[in-house]
Amino acid sequence: MQRVIFVLSLMLLVFPELATSQPLNQDFQQNSIQYRTSKALFNGKNLKGWYTFLQNRGKNIDPLQVFTVVDQQIRISGEEWGCITTKKVYDHYRLKLEFRWGGKTEGNRRDKARDSGLLLHSTGKDGGFFGIWMHSIECQIIEGGTGDILVVGDGSEKFSITASVAKEKQAGSYRYEEEGSKAVLNKGRLNWYGRDENWQDVIGFKGKQDVEKPMGEWNSLECIANGTEIIVYLNGVLVNRASEVKPSKGRIQIQSEGAEIYVRNIELTQQKKSRKN
Repeated sequence: MQRVIFVLSLMLLVFPELATSQPLNQDFQQNSIQYRTSKALFNGKNLKGWYTFLQNRGKNIDPLQVFTVVDQQIRISGEEWGCITTKKVYDHYRLKLEFRWGGKTEGNRRDKARDSGLLLHSTGKDGGFFGIWMHSIECQIIEGGTGDILVVGDGSEKFSITASVAKEKQAGSYRYEEEGSKAVLNKGRLNWYGRDENWQDVIGFKGKQDVEKPMGEWNSLECIANGTEIIVYLNGVLVNRASEVKPSKGRIQIQSEGAEIYVRNIELTQQKKSRKN
């Protein structure tokens, strides 16, 4: 028995991932993917490679300067709803960025949880979703819920995800749980695994298991779009995962949604194509 305990203790020292709620083979699978050299999607000087879109204004019309570059950071004021969008379409990639909240909130979200989002696989026309964003798959950025995956679709099977979920829903939404039951979503939200069951849409909300750092500090967000799979890491922790993702490619958007947010170090690394024998 003592020998077994010794062996188990040694394994935990060598493979600390065994002590977490996520299976070890997930990281092994990701480490086996070969990537090209990373490239910056933001040059730290201007929004070259992106265009802006604002509700009720349209493309590249931003008189209130909702989107600006300050000290090599993209500042999004949140004053109007909209997004910045990549001019190019991407697939099979790893996307990393850093974000931190500013102090300001705007409009009907003045007293609500600070909110933004990273929209992946964005397709269709600008403003196709309620006149604001493209239809897409969203990696949520919101106090207490960063890492949630949302289907920002048209309700059809063209936009959907499949996930392993917990038995009980949280306020009507599925929650990611490895080794859980299979669920298919073509609308709504897949909560990250540690989302507080008592989450409230109030400014400054902080859950018991939150991985996000305190307001004002920089967070690291990584999304791996591995074909029809999306895996989300927040500050190095795997917080959510979806498979059978539709669509599997598209533009990338960053939202303006009522809260001031700063973004920097946006890097995209595309996977190497496997050689056919």
